[in-house]
Amino acid sequence: MTPLGKIIRQEINETSPMPVSRYMALCLGHPELGYYTTKNPIGAAGDFTTAPEISQMFGEMLGIWLLQTWADQGAPNPFALAELGPGRGTLMADILRVTGKNTKFTNAMRLFLVETSPVLRKKQIKTLKSQNITHLNNLAEMPDLPLFLVANEFFDALPVRQYVFSDAGWQERLITNATDGFQFILSSPAKNAGLDKAFPNLPNGVVVETSALSLQIAAEIGRRLLSDGGAALLIDYGALSGIGDTFQAVKNHSPSNPLTLQGQSDLTAHVQFQPLCDASKTAMQFATQGQFLENMGLSARADMLAKNASEQELQTLIASHRRLVH
Repeated sequence: MTPLGKIIRQEINETSPMPVSRYMALCLGHPELGYYTTKNPIGAAGDFTTAPEISQMFGEMLGIWLLQTWADQGAPNPFALAELGPGRGTLMADILRVTGKNTKFTNAMRLFLVETSPVLRKKQIKTLKSQNITHLNNLAEMPDLPLFLVANEFFDALPVRQYVFSDAGWQERLITNATDGFQFILSSPAKNAGLDKAFPNLPNGVVVETSALSLQIAAEIGRRLLSDGGAALLIDYGALSGIGDTFQAVKNHSPSNPLTLQGQSDLTAHVQFQPLCDASKTAMQFATQGQFLENMGLSARADMLAKNASEQELQTLIASHRRLVH
């Protein structure tokens, strides 16, 4: 058992079985032993690869979207360009390479990165060394400015609670100690009007997931957009809405048991976008990543890069394009 696993085991002994959300929060965000507070998890040497690491084209398309959206809203000056969970800074570097061609955009921009990991903050400063960055612990620290925000694979790492429906009521899925580790158990059935409304007409045994922190952040984004103007682009694994157990772990680019390797593997759950929109009280357009990137001109950009590519570079470009749109 990992050192963090021993801490979790002790907390369960002293209190009670813990919700999945508490387990996720500790595994990912424990101040000394959490996954994101101690590791650089992204890329070939990490545990997973995100779209910005696959190809520069991903960030370039987001840069095009930002330029057009900013212009459509009257080119406010000044404005906040913000990213939630910026990883190593790769995405923002690609975005700024495109937006940097517009001096009015660049001069009006104030750059904010919402990041709690000391390890990743250092990576971001190194990647974006020519930029004036303001790091924030949360969105509430940002000044009141028109907000143009991007978040790629951010919401899927926020803690979720899991519930199982039965005719007797809702049972929360909890994590408790087992002889050689941890195991799932169910709480006693209880009525829950909020879950009844959010997930009507379910058969017995179905698992559903909720994320209070995700809704809180979405509400803050929406408050700022409605008050100060701007737009937000959220890209993640998930759907408009859904049911089922999506709690999962990744280690060394392969699926792992989420109840092992505490603090040493990535934990995620699929995102439900409709509740985020409802919490934000803003209008939403929804598309797959492939549809969005093609609408922004991904294939045209790939064709341009292919003109001067070597055979090896061309094969890499083709594979990257396919991975981004499929």
